[in-house]
Amino acid sequence: MLKNLLEEKRCFKLICGAGNENESEVEKLVALYASAGCRFFDLSAKENIVDCAMRGLAYAGVEDAELCVSVGIKGDPHVSKAVIDCEKCIQCGHCESVCPQGAIKYAKVKKIKCIGCGKCAKVCPKDAISYVSENKDLSEVIPPLVKKGISCVEFHVIGEDDTEIEEKWKYLNENFDGMLSISINRMKLSGAEMVARVKKMTEMRAPYSMIIQADGFPMSGGKDDYKSTLQAVATAELIQNEKLPVYVLLSGGTNSKSRELAKLCGIEINGVAVGSYARNIVRKYIERDDFLTNPVIFGEARDIAKSLIDLCN
Repeated sequence: MLKNLLEEKRCFKLICGAGNENESEVEKLVALYASAGCRFFDLSAKENIVDCAMRGLAYAGVEDAELCVSVGIKGDPHVSKAVIDCEKCIQCGHCESVCPQGAIKYAKVKKIKCIGCGKCAKVCPKDAISYVSENKDLSEVIPPLVKKGISCVEFHVIGEDDTEIEEKWKYLNENFDGMLSISINRMKLSGAEMVARVKKMTEMRAPYSMIIQADGFPMSGGKDDYKSTLQAVATAELIQNEKLPVYVLLSGGTNSKSRELAKLCGIEINGVAVGSYARNIVRKYIERDDFLTNPVIFGEARDIAKSLIDLCN
């Protein structure tokens, strides 16, 4: 099923968030986007979150969806959580106002909601916010999730620790039989360094058993314009130029303009992975307590989700 979506170049992946451990939100998002036609979901690598996604699929009556879990390396924002230093904090409220997940209240971070996007730290006038990586041994994380039926593991290789990347990539290749994906960008690497890393990792894989997620600017998809998605398309172009036997998805700043911009630039992609923007456009609906019991509200949100999926395909 997943390979079919990729080969037909109409793969839409909903990114619930590698750090998103909000069970209610994940269940609602999966139920909504599955009902709207999405068949590929990216989740936090936690058993309880995979269970929530499965409940969402059951609600939607969908049995053919593919579940992917995301893992990373130390320092990767996708697996990091914000921490506020109470000694430095002046209770200005700037962090709370910019948090896209509503994870900060009264200068305290609700870890299950934090996705490590970095927006709060950027607006803090006292540098009171730092991040702590939640980095677990893959041998503890992956086996129980495989038993639950995940079909893809995404490895975020945003960082400079080649040794850790090589060790974890080796483990995944030797212990997971499904599709492997790597999410990579140029935040800490030059274009040449990024391409070299991708080529080296690709050498360990059979042709077309791997997804390259061209992560333009991670967790930046709040706006629906061409500029926000430009870096994702530019990153995908670097991968395309290498003519590697891989599938390519756009991510990082993706929105309803991503597919169109890729086409205008002559960039061949197999699909679009959307996170922040996909969550934001239905936020007011999924925050309602009656979301899963009110057919009118659910229907309105489904129409919005379906419109995004159609534009990305």
